[in-house]
Amino acid sequence: MLHTVNDLKNIAIQASDGDIGLTKDLYFDDKHWVIRYLVVETGSWLSSKKILLSPISIKEFNQKDKTLTVTISREQVKNSPDIESEKPVSRQHEVDHMEYYGYEHYWGNTGIWGSESSPNMMALGYYSVAPKPDNLDNPEISADIKAALSRDNDHHLRSSHAVVGYHLDAIDGELGHLQGMLIDIDSWAIRYLIINTSNWWLGHLVLIAPKWIKEVSWPTSKIYVDMTQQQVKDAPTFDPSVPFSFEDEKNLQTHYSCNDK
Repeated sequence: MLHTVNDLKNIAIQASDGDIGLTKDLYFDDKHWVIRYLVVETGSWLSSKKILLSPISIKEFNQKDKTLTVTISREQVKNSPDIESEKPVSRQHEVDHMEYYGYEHYWGNTGIWGSESSPNMMALGYYSVAPKPDNLDNPEISADIKAALSRDNDHHLRSSHAVVGYHLDAIDGELGHLQGMLIDIDSWAIRYLIINTSNWWLGHLVLIAPKWIKEVSWPTSKIYVDMTQQQVKDAPTFDPSVPFSFEDEKNLQTHYSCNDK
């Protein structure tokens, strides 16, 4: 089932030894279009500290109760690496996070989660707190992690909150702005961007798959798609109050078939 970003905000995180806090943002990878981390604001038990939560640690999502059950503990969270709010997450921070929780890194492979298609497939066995190496000369640090750190400025993580409102440009002009995303929480892949066309075509929401995006300009807050305004206008509309069905997806894929890469 697909969920909007709003569906996944203010979700209570239940650790193995108590509640951790509430989700406040999602960090996504703009190269593979997948959610890499949930930003969780801890409760008063940890002075409302913000921490990153990898989907690798998620066991179950209960939409009715608005809870996510995770495999990590509050004690692990207490000593986890800090994040700087409102700033991009660096590769160094990701390495620190993965090393701390004992997760394998996801980059450097063909799958969106390492060599796997889902973070659940990386979550085998019990994750204990892994010792963090002191420096890059430590032989325990693999060559691919060293290479990742040397490319630290080539990160692709973005805040889902920060990109809401980005303008969408078609081949023949502007046609709306980004209102949200539809996320498959089995893989945590972003399946569609929700585009609000009300400033061009009154009162309609349409869906655009990431594979149809030609370019995202972060400095100018614009998303460029390789299709015309008319193609978007003629697309099936999206109603957030109605569950997105297989038939809806089939119709959408058929409509945009000429844009498949």
